[in-house]
Amino acid sequence: MAKEYNWPKFGTAALLGTDQDRIDGIPKATGTAKYSYDINYPNMLIARVLGSPHAHCKLTAIDLSAAKQVPGVVSVVAMKEPGNEIRWQGDLIACVAAESEGACAEGLAAIQAQYEMLDVFVMDDQLEAAEAAKRTSKGGDNTQLENEAGEDEDEDEFAEKELQRLFDESAAVVEGYYGIDAITHMCLEPHGSTCKWDDKKLTANLSTQNVSGTAGQFASPLGITAGDVTVHCDFIGGGFGSKFAADPWGVLCAQLAKDTGRPVRLMLDRDIELKTAGARPSAFMKVRAGADKNGVVKVWDSHHWGTGGPAGGAVSQGVIPYVFDPPNRRRKATNISTNTGPSRAWRAPNHPQACAISQTVYDDIAAKLGLDSYDVFLANLPSVSNGKAEVYADQMKVAAKLMDWKAKWHPHGKGQADGDVVTGLGMGIHTWGGGGHPSNCLIKIHPDGGVETSLGSQDLGTGTRTAIGMVVAETFGLPLSAVKVNIGSSAYPASGPSGGSTTIGGVSESNRRGAQDALRTLNELVGKKLGVEPNTLIASGGRIFVEGNPDKGLSWKEACSLLGMQPLEQKGSFVPGGASPLSSSGVAGVQMAEVAVDRATGVVRMKKFVAVQDMGLIVNRQTAASQIYGAAIMGIAFALYEQRIMDPQSGSFLNAELTDYKLPRLGDIGEIVVEMYEPESEYNRGVIGLGEPPVIAPGAAISNAVANALGIRVPVLPLTPERVLNAIEKGRNA
Repeated sequence: MAKEYNWPKFGTAALLGTDQDRIDGIPKATGTAKYSYDINYPNMLIARVLGSPHAHCKLTAIDLSAAKQVPGVVSVVAMKEPGNEIRWQGDLIACVAAESEGACAEGLAAIQAQYEMLDVFVMDDQLEAAEAAKRTSKGGDNTQLENEAGEDEDEDEFAEKELQRLFDESAAVVEGYYGIDAITHMCLEPHGSTCKWDDKKLTANLSTQNVSGTAGQFASPLGITAGDVTVHCDFIGGGFGSKFAADPWGVLCAQLAKDTGRPVRLMLDRDIELKTAGARPSAFMKVRAGADKNGVVKVWDSHHWGTGGPAGGAVSQGVIPYVFDPPNRRRKATNISTNTGPSRAWRAPNHPQACAISQTVYDDIAAKLGLDSYDVFLANLPSVSNGKAEVYADQMKVAAKLMDWKAKWHPHGKGQADGDVVTGLGMGIHTWGGGGHPSNCLIKIHPDGGVETSLGSQDLGTGTRTAIGMVVAETFGLPLSAVKVNIGSSAYPASGPSGGSTTIGGVSESNRRGAQDALRTLNELVGKKLGVEPNTLIASGGRIFVEGNPDKGLSWKEACSLLGMQPLEQKGSFVPGGASPLSSSGVAGVQMAEVAVDRATGVVRMKKFVAVQDMGLIVNRQTAASQIYGAAIMGIAFALYEQRIMDPQSGSFLNAELTDYKLPRLGDIGEIVVEMYEPESEYNRGVIGLGEPPVIAPGAAISNAVANALGIRVPVLPLTPERVLNAIEKGRNA
């Protein structure tokens, strides 16, 4: 008989869905939590890397001899050879390991390198210039039409004529340019590791989102097996998609430790971190969209481009327009290769950019028709591509009530001004998958009643430890404090990397399955003791008893004492692929922004931000809300502040330091209202990942709010004061 797995019925769980403090909150708050950067071994060396000062060049010579003579320097290693092409500023040239930070810095300064300069291109917003510089490649295209070409007709010519016919019949046509700059990863803890060897065994304290998956990445280049490597990461100071790999600097750290016979710590300096550890691709788009008198988009024709660095990599054409999919549309993408740092996954890859450059078009259609943006978004819901029109409609009602949308909204540019300050409202909608990743765990129930679970997962700061503990504790009818959660080591059963909002689904699956199987075994023993059928027993309130008869049972400790001398060990496993009663995928969310814009200074201030989000069954309401708050703040950051600023002549990254790379402060955030959308229908879908979705729509929502306030579009994010003032000036001269 197949084993059955399930969650408590809606409204009956004891722990799930409640607010629970993080079980690792105290060590984090007190500073006793040890991050990879905090690991200190006796006799440890400090290593740092040298990045290329040039964006595009060829290394012609490198001399390490002077660096090797610097007092305190123990090892100097070239990471590039003469003849190697360097394609972005900050690409790694050499590394120094020394007794101290000071000796390391002197060693790096003593390295002599010569370069042959090559042509530089970093102007990713300028498509024609990129084409002239031969920096473009095809990014794909796709056309969808309600009517089909005849058998004898050329499909491209038919599409051109059909699109034009639809534009001619449209009540309103918007034609414009929209964009969003590249941003870089800005993890509080830079990339890197602290490595040591014990005989032929490597311990890599790696700042990673992928504890179980990086041991092999160390092993292969070092000529050992993955079984000789233990990757360890109890805490991580941010990853956001950029820390899945061991990376060349991680492997080099391990090699240096092996060569010198001493532990080595190698963490990237902040400027190297920003230049080389990953960026989110930019996106710029020219588009024409036609709608009927109600604002329903009937035809769309767009061409977007952008860069993911030297390899190109624009936003996928498949997500344009975002969520909405009008019946007639043509879209095309072009990749641009630039001499900028390479791209890495940055929360919800493709989605924030696609949302920002396409849902602004829908808002401009509302403006052109003089309609309420809310009504235009609502009217277009039948075309959403994920089948969640009803969910969005319900979420929009919730969000509008929290924002007091109907009372605050005014036609674009026609709100009441307070001196130079005008206010506005905007909205955006988003979608994401969030299905669970593969996960394994080992659950132990000790004869003394102790419970622990172990798995090679990691906590990115999202509360994974606490969520795992809640799942196990709920299953056994115990308080959260009764469960010990062991994660952060590749020595534990393998679990998937934390990316794409897959962690909560994966770890909830493996732990619920393992815990329910373990409880079935324990119930067999309790059933024999009580003389009842095991399937009549439930675990609740620290006891195992006959359902409906709490007095006929045993305390948890009494039940566990029936195990004898050895603990009960139970594996739990989850492999994605089929339908599961415990998790699923596919979420929706609605966000609304209220801003105040000073027309004299161009400064945009956040007044209020509303986020309504579904995530299936909520495990920990408190940490789930915390993720939405954090995502909203990251969205506000890229909407108003964050951008990678490149010098077009030299290709230098001009703001690659914390002092120059602008991020919002607490006073820049405004009021954030989070509403978790969990009707019974969503709860019954099981656990779905939450981390990525709420970071998607802030760009569109805030841009639309600024457009509503000013009555003009500031076309490119972030909406800096300079860009706002330029748009106002352009509007005056139009």
